[in-house]
Amino acid sequence: MLVDLRRYTIVPGQLKAYLALYEKYGLPVQRRHVGDPLGYFISEVGTLNQVVHLWGYESFEDRLRRRAAMEADPDWAEYKKMTAQGYIQRQENQLVMSAPWSKI
Repeated sequence: MLVDLRRYTIVPGQLKAYLALYEKYGLPVQRRHVGDPLGYFISEVGTLNQVVHLWGYESFEDRLRRRAAMEADPDWAEYKKMTAQGYIQRQENQLVMSAPWSKI
């Protein structure tokens, strides 16, 4: 399994608004194309105002295909416009693979 680990640092004071916007407009589009996340987390200790989410794929090619479909969706383009200003301070992305003995 290939896991897309994403970490977004949200502008201080905007986390609640960002999460509400994502839940209403972003998550439905991602579910349509990528499926449900393996996990979606909010930092509580350490670096604050961070959202960490994990998305599972069968392979790199599977990820490319599903994300291309999402990027072509007009609803996704509209959501990205909504979050382009004032929400995301930093975005990090990492692709990781399951260890041979991992159950995921």
